[in-house]
Amino acid sequence: MTGPAVPFREIVLKVHSRCDLACDHCYVYEHADQSWRTRPKTISDHVVSRTAQRLAEHARTHALPSVSVILHGGEPLLAGPARLRRVCEEFTSALAGIAELDLRIHTNGLQLSPRYLDLFDEFDVKVGISLDGDRAANDRHRRYADGRSSHPLVLKAVELLRQDRYRHLDLGLLCTIDIANDPVAVLDALTGLEPPLIDFLLPHATWDEPPPRPDGSPTAYAEWLLTIFDRWQEQGRPVPVRLFSSVLSTLSGGPSLTESLGLAPTDLVVVETDGQLEQVDSLKSAYEGAAATGFDVFTHSFDEVAAHPGVRARQLGLAGVSETCRRCPVVRSCGGGLYTHRYRSPDGFDNPSVYCADLEALIRGIEDRTAAATESPAVREPDELLAAQQDLTRTLLVHLHDSLDGSGGEAWESAWALAAEVEGDPAGQAGLDLVLAHPYTRTWLLDTLEAVRAGRPVEGSPVERLAASVAAAAVHARLDLAVPVAHRDGRLFLPTLGEVRAGGAGETGTALVRADGEGFTVHTEGCALHIARGAGEGPHWSPVRRLGAAGKAGAVREAGEPGPVQAADGPGPVPTLVLVLDDLDPYRTCFDTPATERLSPSATDAWSTSLAAAWELLARTVPEQAAEAAAVLTTLTPLAGGAPVQAGRHGYGALGIAAGVDAHILATALLRAFRQAKLRALAEVADLYASDGSWDHRMPWQEEREEPVPFSRLFAETYERVGLGLFAPRFLAGVPQALDMIEEAAETTVDGKQLLAVMRKEINGTHGTSGRNGCKTDAERTAMR
Repeated sequence: MTGPAVPFREIVLKVHSRCDLACDHCYVYEHADQSWRTRPKTISDHVVSRTAQRLAEHARTHALPSVSVILHGGEPLLAGPARLRRVCEEFTSALAGIAELDLRIHTNGLQLSPRYLDLFDEFDVKVGISLDGDRAANDRHRRYADGRSSHPLVLKAVELLRQDRYRHLDLGLLCTIDIANDPVAVLDALTGLEPPLIDFLLPHATWDEPPPRPDGSPTAYAEWLLTIFDRWQEQGRPVPVRLFSSVLSTLSGGPSLTESLGLAPTDLVVVETDGQLEQVDSLKSAYEGAAATGFDVFTHSFDEVAAHPGVRARQLGLAGVSETCRRCPVVRSCGGGLYTHRYRSPDGFDNPSVYCADLEALIRGIEDRTAAATESPAVREPDELLAAQQDLTRTLLVHLHDSLDGSGGEAWESAWALAAEVEGDPAGQAGLDLVLAHPYTRTWLLDTLEAVRAGRPVEGSPVERLAASVAAAAVHARLDLAVPVAHRDGRLFLPTLGEVRAGGAGETGTALVRADGEGFTVHTEGCALHIARGAGEGPHWSPVRRLGAAGKAGAVREAGEPGPVQAADGPGPVPTLVLVLDDLDPYRTCFDTPATERLSPSATDAWSTSLAAAWELLARTVPEQAAEAAAVLTTLTPLAGGAPVQAGRHGYGALGIAAGVDAHILATALLRAFRQAKLRALAEVADLYASDGSWDHRMPWQEEREEPVPFSRLFAETYERVGLGLFAPRFLAGVPQALDMIEEAAETTVDGKQLLAVMRKEINGTHGTSGRNGCKTDAERTAMR
């Protein structure tokens, strides 16, 4: 086992080893390990003190911001208020100034009273109560030794905890599943109590002692839980259910939210009443001594326990599950199931869960029921993707403002106030949207945020860009607003508009930019320079240029006025492409190759004529992709060399293009770069895959000698080839096989599968795919295997 051990962030402290109930499904008393019989009933002061010291030492060593201590048993309330007070005091004192302490207690609730809750209120101890549903469900297992029902007293405890003075301590309800119970009645009983959380727990079982299946169904537990899921959905999800929330999270690329599912490493250790340090308690279901480590709080540190082979085995993530599980598409969500449930003698825990079929059916069932509601609309709708990108840019701008926290100085604060003023006017808001949508705005924001995170001083152009953007927005909106904008080396750049020569070489200062109906005026010391709207190149003004009809470049036009790149000759309409030729923006640095300086008129004509020829070829061959590109691409920047066309590292809508490229090569490169840019934009607003790099994949078009690649590369190249294949069919070789690999890969999320369906639909009819939206049917997929 390689890599450092994961520090413990949670300890389960057994404060009492006996219980006042005789639940016949209890893993402590009714399963293989009977070590409780030899342990002290109540934890001693010495064990409490030593454990608190060990935890403080561990938190300090690993700089843990917080740690959780869960008071457990047996039944922890049997320890009594005085003993529990001592526990709370010891841990609160030991962790003071080292880490935040999260105290919790899990109880059957029978002993709960105001005396306990007042104590818990004093130390902010959160309370979780075990309840298996309505009375019939709860009484199936949770009874006193003489057979009496515990249900009335548990309900009394829950109602007490729901009182206003104690409600903030309510952790929720824990329910052990029994498929003999009515699932709807169970859920209704639990949600009727309005807990902050419900945690459904599969009964502990192993391959040696499998769970009961009255009807023999291999997915009986999934069916029971999916019935509850449907009822929960029908009720409007009134209460969070940890099991369901965890599956929904992992399906969308997020983390697991429970130890019983997912691939997150364990960070929990158990301290018994005698100070023995053990692994997770549920292991007692496997065999006698399964949880033991041989360590104790008196002579061993928590770091020593974290290095124990049994603990490390549950910290390996994907490497810690069986080979069968590693190949399973749902392993990110199920994580191989709870470690205990994998046990089978004589080969130990190197098996799928005894609930394997249930977990797969549950995960796929939840995905089928929720995919349409949880999918990101940006994956299917180009307009939604543009809107999501705009929201992301605005979020980054706010994040930069918060991160600067006043360090941007008066220039930033003044520009921020003026931005709010512009935003308050409908036309101003539209103008600001236009400037923020400019791709190099994103480059500026990300570069500046990186400087802030690195602790570098942020001054000069990164701060001044905001004022220039506000001024440009005011010009677009024709707002009568004076905006102070810095100029350096005599140059003042207004994003999306152009560059004003506001002074001589080497001069630095501040100008006032004010819009009017005819354009805008730049006021410098003793001088006022007016730039007419639509003005062309002049001694004091260099506009960003729009590519006009037949690919020729013209002066910048009114915001929103089209300047199409289209075919000069030829039958039939060609999708209009409105493009800014930006060879001025100082933040046009997001390409692998440097941008050129300002192009001469003759160079611009040659460059744009080549582009027009390539665009005509694309528009006639793949009109749907051309139409989408025309709606998205806004900015082209001439590059000094390198690849014919490059997608920027960030900022949707910009491409860099080298000059002097054959039209067919340029058309292919345009399409490839557009697909790259779109996939990058999608990945910024939707989780298309997760756990990238955990598996290797051999792409169907790879040579045998080439190394397998991570999922991200398989996904990206397949996405490119689908687009290119519609233009040049040779690129479709291997694509159907790659699509099947993506569909069956564990990394693919709900949004990734949505994009997969889009790709299948794109090639539908071009490579014999069938089924809804171009997806293969189950029979076809089986036949291919």
